[in-house]
Amino acid sequence: MTRGPTFWIVMLAIAAAVAGLWLEHRRQHPPPPEGVTVADVGEIPSNVVFLSPDGKARPLADWRGKRVLINFWATWCAPCRREMPLLSAAYPRYRDRGVAIVGAAEDTADAVRASLAEHPVSYPVVIAGADAPGGSLSFGNTRRVLPYSVLIGEDGRILRRKIGTFSQAELDEWLAPAH
Repeated sequence: MTRGPTFWIVMLAIAAAVAGLWLEHRRQHPPPPEGVTVADVGEIPSNVVFLSPDGKARPLADWRGKRVLINFWATWCAPCRREMPLLSAAYPRYRDRGVAIVGAAEDTADAVRASLAEHPVSYPVVIAGADAPGGSLSFGNTRRVLPYSVLIGEDGRILRRKIGTFSQAELDEWLAPAH
């Protein structure tokens, strides 16, 4: 059976489509920068150390033994800023139940300090480099979208991840004591 030009044109078109899809996937999901390990659900993120807005080291291990909701945000992210009052109201309700909420800003310390001076929150805020160890990419945010939240278990393992803002009901469900 001989294959005519139509067959080869179709095969070339299929090969081009597959190559295009692969390139688009690589564009949307680039490999992590050198030195950044992406942890998956069930894994413990490696050696995460944040900085407070005044430059002090805040290791994730500071919250070991608690369930920790890490909410990655930025001052320029409107949905992030709209979500912060919800998180701020939840923190006092849950902190005595072994739950911590930590806002991890993927932003400059100056911008974060200015934002918090204007709109304070009740929970601790740290600085995380977007493409550095401890940034949201380290916690599975391969789409690199904010807000991005991660729930860490008492043992330090990632329990859940979420892109986008919380509703009150969803936040309460995430923070409720584990059964």
